Amino acid sequence: MTTENKAGVGALLTPEESVLVLIDHQPFQVANLHSHEPTMVINNAVGLAKAAKVFDVPTVLTTVLEERGGLLLQGLQDVFPEQKPINRTFINTWQDERVVDAVKATGRKKLVIAGLWTEICVAMPAIQAAGEGFDVFAVTDASGGVSKEAHDMAVQRMIQAGVVPITWMAVLGEWQRDWAREKTVQGVTEIQAQHGGASGVAFAWEMQLLATPTGGEA
Repeated sequence: MTTENKAGVGALLTPEESVLVLIDHQPFQVANLHSHEPTMVINNAVGLAKAAKVFDVPTVLTTVLEERGGLLLQGLQDVFPEQKPINRTFINTWQDERVVDAVKATGRKKLVIAGLWTEICVAMPAIQAAGEGFDVFAVTDASGGVSKEAHDMAVQRMIQAGVVPITWMAVLGEWQRDWAREKTVQGVTEIQAQHGGASGVAFAWEMQLLATPTGGEA
């Protein structure tokens, strides 16, 4: 991310400028995921994928050696049932021309990445893409590493390369930006209810309170 793009409203994400790449959310990677509770990372990745669909953000799905590491997690595949993940041999996703071509074909420069593991499958393409002129955002809570240290060091390394760390709910908020954007409000609230944890519960409670008659009503 260039210096002039690090601050100001232009530094925020918009659906029109974003492209999402989800990298290697597969059983083998989940089996050695120790930086976060695995169910949380899976929940967040699915929530992020659903957000991309609501906002019509182009999404590229990838796997690595899926015949050995397993197919893309079903929760993610269910969001994009028509899309076949790009199955690679490259450890660094950004070295696979099919992935790069798919991203470049969108014409978008704000690259949002999440994957397993953070220290390899997220950091390597994020750092390379940042060096090639993309504004890269790494979704840290929809990613995870083999240890907390591995994840944290990867995030620090990406920051040094100009990559912006962000959480999936922050991505959702920046894409929505305005509650008057009625076209996507229903989809956003459904995603929050399904995947937002305490935030989803609080929102449901707020809706209950708004629908509850006051004591002064007949």
